[in-house]
Amino acid sequence: MITDFTYKIYTTASELPENWDDIAVSNIFLSKAYSTVLEKSAPANMVCHYIGLYQQDELCGIALSQFLDLNKVESFGERDNCFKTSARNFVFRNFSAHVLFIGNNMLTGQNAFVLNEKMEPSQAITLLLQATKALKEHFRKQKTKIHLTVFKDFSEYDTASFAIPEFASFYRFTTQPNMLFNIPENWHHETDYVEALTKKYRDQYKRARKKATDIVKQKFSLDDIQKHSDTIHCLYQNVARNAPFNTFFLAENHFFKLKKLLGDRFLFYGYFLDNKLIGFNTLIKNGSTIDTYFLGYDDEHQREKMLYLNMLYDMVGYSVNKGYKKIVFARTALEIKSSVGAKPQEMFGYIQHENAFINRYISKLFRSLEPETLWQERNPFK
Repeated sequence: MITDFTYKIYTTASELPENWDDIAVSNIFLSKAYSTVLEKSAPANMVCHYIGLYQQDELCGIALSQFLDLNKVESFGERDNCFKTSARNFVFRNFSAHVLFIGNNMLTGQNAFVLNEKMEPSQAITLLLQATKALKEHFRKQKTKIHLTVFKDFSEYDTASFAIPEFASFYRFTTQPNMLFNIPENWHHETDYVEALTKKYRDQYKRARKKATDIVKQKFSLDDIQKHSDTIHCLYQNVARNAPFNTFFLAENHFFKLKKLLGDRFLFYGYFLDNKLIGFNTLIKNGSTIDTYFLGYDDEHQREKMLYLNMLYDMVGYSVNKGYKKIVFARTALEIKSSVGAKPQEMFGYIQHENAFINRYISKLFRSLEPETLWQERNPFK
């Protein structure tokens, strides 16, 4: 019975119970260390809470909530300058500016909760819905009204757990897919990957590598990240501002805090040309999976040196060489990610507007404002 279960909301990572990481072991993005990163370097418009799910006094599940104030985002995205973008920005700022997520809006994939064997997903989801009501009351007392409640990034298999009466008023939506690369067990070196490509894509690989022969790639230490922090932030901003839609911008100290708190589990690679930092990418070790994180580059060298494509090849090469089983490439840049071998996994979310009248038409509103992405899936393998 759900009455056997309770939840507790924590505001800081230091409050989390000692055995929190016993459950977080399967997902670093729900660990104490990553929670501390969010606490110390979350985007300026984000407030995080951490939710413990209990059976009586036993911790059986852990979850993350994020509140976003979109009024504090100076730009939702500068790439698409059109009427649809202006309309979307008006609606978000006036009717949907305050969003409460169950999940991590900075990532792609199911990073909302992890459970042990004693709690069923449907029980956890019911508890988390109760927790959102408590959080909305918490923000109301701070003179902030929540407009939208969102449970984000679940696979089609996961959606069965949402088929409960409490979610009847939520609209199930899907956006861009998560791009996943499952590494065959018989691959042990980057050359295995290259040999598996068709001639067309092997030629693309060779052409990209040749373009970048004068680029020096360097693994950054904590001191390196601090030394180049200004340039790193500029390169990140260059990519972020050219995205079709933004709900946050990373804090300037985010990568420094990540490296400090995650250590060797966070990898930062700088790309230099003539001793000048022109790009970077980041990876996070998450069990047998490599999660690609944020990156940055300048436009001139990205085009001339095929820098982004080379970064993708580097991510694949590292993951194969080190024996990882899967790479999470996340959403955006779908076609080029598929050209290196990533496959789309459709992701679903559930959204509800606090205003009952608006919520009635949330499906039409969502479809009209969601940026359309047209892309062609590639298959680079023999």
